[in-house]
Parts: sequence; structure tokens; C-alpha cells
Amino acid sequence: MLTPADDYPLHQTADPIAFSGTDRNFYDRFFFNGYDREQDIFFAFALGVYPHLDVMDGSFCVRINDRQYNLRCSKDMQMDRLNLQLGPLSLDIVEPLRQTRLVIAENEYGIHGELTATARHTAIEEPRFTRRNGARAFMDYTRATQNVSWQGYIHIAGQRIGLSPNQCMGTRDRSWGIRPVGMSDPQTVTPIVEPQFYWLWTPMNFEAASLFCHSNEDRDGKPWNRRAVWVDHETGAATHYEAVSIDVQFNAASRRIETVSGFLSSQPAAVNSGGSGGPEGLEFQIKTGALFYMQGLGYTHPTWNHGLHHGSLEVAYDELDCAEAEAQLAAGSIHNLHVQALSEITVSASDGAKGDLIGYGVTEQLFIGQHATSGFHSVLDRIMK
Repeated sequence: MLTPADDYPLHQTADPIAFSGTDRNFYDRFFFNGYDREQDIFFAFALGVYPHLDVMDGSFCVRINDRQYNLRCSKDMQMDRLNLQLGPLSLDIVEPLRQTRLVIAENEYGIHGELTATARHTAIEEPRFTRRNGARAFMDYTRATQNVSWQGYIHIAGQRIGLSPNQCMGTRDRSWGIRPVGMSDPQTVTPIVEPQFYWLWTPMNFEAASLFCHSNEDRDGKPWNRRAVWVDHETGAATHYEAVSIDVQFNAASRRIETVSGFLSSQPAAVNSGGSGGPEGLEFQIKTGALFYMQGLGYTHPTWNHGLHHGSLEVAYDELDCAEAEAQLAAGSIHNLHVQALSEITVSASDGAKGDLIGYGVTEQLFIGQHATSGFHSVLDRIMK
């Protein structure tokens, strides 16, 4: 089937662009977050395309004053991957990998706004994420990540909040490939194993630099995808650190992170041209704060999980009391497990040459099942009380 996308010189196979290989779980996704600490606001926008399910979905969520407001949309895509509008949500790529405009049109739920994300540096390509559960592909995707500044406004809870680039920053990522979407496969993986997933992602914004660090680990605590990157905004140089040491301190009664310490070393030459590489070693300290619940964007949500079919067009809205969400988690509602925590970060070169830098970012955490290093022994220990 031909679609408008076929008029662009982007084909990589003999198929029309409407088709992306043969795996039903292929997806293509936008994600953005932003935070203005002076105004105590955190927001996130996501839009997902699922070509073989013929579904597009998206969400816009805002946390302010210990309450989270979630607007969700889904539509039949009709195989048109370029029409990035669904209900009140729309996304406009103003300049690829440089500037994106998001619109949340006025609607019956009283949450709307216009936001422009501008890249603070060249996008970083993370190592390819490839993982199997037994003989079955669990995920195989690529992700590009970059920090951004925000301009625009959000109307929420009866107030209009203006956002300016010098105060409001965040992170965006673009990912595409294969991971579980839509309805679960009715045939379980054999041999049957207890679910396990460990994901830590810490994008950090500083005045003239960015730092990224992430880790996927198996049940023994061994990393299978880990990398850290320092980006100097003045020179444009990006330094990739292969030797990454991370120490996570949890709340003793839960799987919530309180602090993260990291040491980065053994860096190769700078990847991007335009300047010299970063420090040979970096140390960082992260202290976590207010939580944003990723289920607002569909992650692990029981009815709005990514790619589920809701009909020709469906718009939904709900609100979360953040303290109540934590109580629900303790009672066994694990769809509140996946969070991003607003975080304050201190980073310094290991030789102490430039002194400490103070920045802000998020600590994304999704820990399911066993993880020996953290002392997690089953799916639900230190989740339910």
C-alpha cells in the first residue's frame, strides 16, 4: 500500500514505507520531558507509531503540586505514518534532530499548550539494544538521545505557566525497532522464567554541557547494555566512556532510588568534530526528588499500554495523587513502578581541574524481578508491603 511517505527518498527495502519488515512488534517513537524547577513543574510528551498494528498513540502528562495530569490519545493510523496528529495532540518536526514543536489543543479536560523543544547539542546514538528471552527476540532497537531547552506555555489546573529556555530544560529521545507492543503474545517463552528487567537512565543538564549514563542489567547484575557520554556544548565534542562504574542506593523499604554515584574512565577520542575530548575521568552524584509516573505515557499501564487498539479515535484523561500512587504500588499495583525522578546532580573531573558543576536531570528507573546486586530476589519483593 502506497502512502504519502513513499514520495520521500527514504526507502531501505523494496517494500512501501507502510511496511517495516515482518515483525508485528516494530515501533517508531518520540519521547520528550521537561522540567522547570523554579515553578515545580515536570511534563512529558510521547507519540508512538506501530506500523503493523496500524495504531498511533500519544500522551501529554504534567506533574505539578504533587498531582499528575494525564491526557492520552489513540487512533487507527490508516497506514499514514506522517500524519502526526491524534485528537488534541500533534507533533511538528521543524528541523530534524534540532527543533520540534508540540501542540496540545484546547479540549474538554482543561490541559493544553504549545511547546518548542530546541536541541542543546548534537544527538547521541546509544549502543543498539538487542536482547532475547530464550529463543525469542525481546527487543532490538536503536535510540538517539539529546538534551533540549523549552519555549512556550502550558495551561494546567486553571493556570497558565510560561516556559523559557534559560529556566526550562529536559531531554528527548527517538527510538525505533522491536520491543513488546500491543497485546501480549499468548504463547509463553519456554523454558518459563520469572520476568526480569533492570533499566537505569540518567540524562543530566548543566549550563554548558550534558552527561548521559544508562545501564541495562541481567538478574545477576551484569550489564548487557551500558554507556556514558559527556557532551561539551561549547566545542560540540562528545566523549564516550566505556568504563562505567555505578553505585545505586535504594530506599530500604522499596525499589525507589535515593542516590546514584558514578565514575567514568578509559575514554577513547572524542566522537564529534569541533573540539577536544572530555576529561579522562568523571565522577557524578545524583540525589533524587519528586517522582513522575511513566504509566501516564502508557508504560506498564493496564489499559493504555503502547500499541493497544482503542478504535478510530479515543481520548482519555485522568489524574494521579502522587502520594496515593505510591500507596497503590505498596499494595501491589505495579503499573506505578516505572518512574522518572527529578534529580539534582553534582559532577566533577577526577583530577579536580574544573571544580564541581551542579545540574539537573531525571533518574529513570524500572526494576522488575531479580537483581542480585540490588538484593532483589523475586518479582515483588521490596515492591509490596
